[in-house]
Amino acid sequence: MTSIYNFRPMTAADLPLIRRWLAEPHVLKWWGDPEEQFTLVSGDLIEPAMDQFIVLAEGQPFGYLQCYSLTAWNAGFGPQPEGTRGIDLFIGEAGMIARGHGSSFIRQFVDERFRQGLPRMVTDPNPLNIRAVRAYEKAGFERVGMVETPDGPSLLMMRNP
Repeated sequence: MTSIYNFRPMTAADLPLIRRWLAEPHVLKWWGDPEEQFTLVSGDLIEPAMDQFIVLAEGQPFGYLQCYSLTAWNAGFGPQPEGTRGIDLFIGEAGMIARGHGSSFIRQFVDERFRQGLPRMVTDPNPLNIRAVRAYEKAGFERVGMVETPDGPSLLMMRNP
């Protein structure tokens, strides 16, 4: 099977691209203050519980994905199987939105992790972000319920192998 998308580990060289994407109106709407988010994302380059990727299609970068170990920050997610990981992401290039890429690359990324033995993947989009919720559902995630996070109320979603 040929992979449609590639997930390149993010490096400091990607930070100008991330900064630009965080300022895009469609990202800003859901991720919030670009400078605050840039500080968090760039700081996570040295966070051992966080893996960050640039998502590419046909060799061209168009998105950001972070996959993380659950920590005290996600305590509101409730008990999860040992090894459960969470994901957050965005499509940075506006021309790639509403073309099916989100659900497709989410499914590919999560399927690859399940083949490596991951027991569960969770995510917590803003419940008003209908596009994100729909993309996760199309990628096989199920709605679990509302949870309270440091960023406010979120919709906990999960996918099992």
